[in-house]
Amino acid sequence: MGQDLKLLRKQLRVKRRQLSSYQQRQAEQQVLIQLRKSVPFQTSRKIGLYLHAFGEIHTHKILKLCFQHGKQVYLPMICNMNQQLVWVRVHSNQYFNQRFSHHPLGMKEPMANRGHHVSRLDLLLMPLLACDYRGTRIGMGGGFYDRTLASAQQRPYRLGLAHDFQYIQQPLLREKWDQPLDGLLTPKKFYFFKR
Repeated sequence: MGQDLKLLRKQLRVKRRQLSSYQQRQAEQQVLIQLRKSVPFQTSRKIGLYLHAFGEIHTHKILKLCFQHGKQVYLPMICNMNQQLVWVRVHSNQYFNQRFSHHPLGMKEPMANRGHHVSRLDLLLMPLLACDYRGTRIGMGGGFYDRTLASAQQRPYRLGLAHDFQYIQQPLLREKWDQPLDGLLTPKKFYFFKR
């Protein structure tokens, strides 16, 4: 399965990168419409998000929606000591003025000295490469989200954001350290899982 997983990751990365900017805008808009109506979004005050960088579902409009609804927005920052993510609150002026640093792995991070534990969040919107019908999430391979969520069994609500082709019908191998999702939101459907 290790070789199969490596191949699947590669294929999905390529497919994501091949999406046109129009397809990305359409996907973002359709996800936004569903997210706005969802109970997890409506009942959450503190929301963790990512800044898209590698072809994931774009999050610009979602961030704007959060600010418009008075949600507290938290972005991930990699803690070098334990390779876990900590969550830094960002305000709208910081986001719109693009006050971020560049991490060596290629994504933007908020500039801050320290962040908060993931359990402080009500809702966590997560990027992914693949997800199956059981909520098994396959990420980019760094294990940052799995390590971070291993110490937060109850909170937050874990919602993956993905393009429709990233939802996989066959079961993915779930290792003991893999942290499953509570839900998956694609442009066409909202999937709910039992964790």
